[in-house]
Amino acid sequence: MNTPSVAMKLDTMDAPPPKHLLRYYEAIEAASEQMLAAARDGDWDRVVKLEGACALLISDLKHAAANLELGAEERQLKGRIMKRILVNDAEIRTLAEPWLEDLDRLMAGRPKMLH
Repeated sequence: MNTPSVAMKLDTMDAPPPKHLLRYYEAIEAASEQMLAAARDGDWDRVVKLEGACALLISDLKHAAANLELGAEERQLKGRIMKRILVNDAEIRTLAEPWLEDLDRLMAGRPKMLH
C-alpha cells in the first residue's frame, strides 16, 4: 500500500469527498508506523513528536468528517487501517513499559536496580 507521509498537506481540502477521508486514516497509520519504528530504536523523543503529529491529524480528521459518511467499501478499508494502527499502538505501549518504569523510578528518586 502506498502510504502518505505525515507531512502531506491534507488541510488544503475544503470539503473533501468521503473517499478523501481515507487519506487521513492512511496518514495516521503512516505516523503510527513511524512511531513504532522510533520506539523500536528507543528514540522516545521522536515517538513523542510523532504522537503530536498524530493528534493534529486526528483533529483534522474529526473536522473533515463532521458532515461526511464513508460508504460501505470505505468503511471496510477504514476498519483494516484502524486495526493496523491499534496493533502498532499495542506494540509501542509494550516497548514503552520498561522506559516508563525507569522514568517513574527517576521521578521517585529511586535508582534503577541492576540484575
